[in-house]
This record gives sequence, C-alpha cells and structure tokens, in this order.
Amino acid sequence: MNASMSLVHVPGGPLLLPADEVTLLLRHLASHWMDSADDEDSGLEPETVEALVSALTEVADRIDAECIGLMPLSDEGEAGSDGGVPPPL
Repeated sequence: MNASMSLVHVPGGPLLLPADEVTLLLRHLASHWMDSADDEDSGLEPETVEALVSALTEVADRIDAECIGLMPLSDEGEAGSDGGVPPPL
C-alpha cells in the first residue's frame, strides 16, 4: 500500500496533515485489511480484523464529525456552498 500526504508547515509549529487525507488513509487501510482478511492464506482472524476495521472507521468518522463541526455556517445556517472546503490559508 502506497500513500502520499500533503504536509502543511506552520512556522514555529508542528507539521500538519489535512484531515480529509487522514480520514481517507484510515478508510483505505481498513479496506485493505478487509481485503487481506478475505484471502485464505492471510493468517488473519476475521473477528480481529473486523474489530480493527471498526475502530479505524470510528476514528475516521469522529475526525469527519469534528471537522464538520468547525465549518463556518452560511447565511442560511448550513455549511458553505463551496462543498465544505475551507478557504486557503
């Protein structure tokens, strides 16, 4: 599995990762585990993989929910019409 992520450097602060890329990575990893568990010779226990997939998905869902909660509201009280994409820094 290959993954590339955008890093954002904040002067005087830590490197940051875009939340949408983090959740995409978590969901991709969960999907990869599920596919691997389906292989008969993987040696992975389906119940364990299911628990790990559930945990990764829950973390990704929480990150998404936190980000949605931080979105500015439009005049109509909904997330902006730009599809929820924050303006560039």
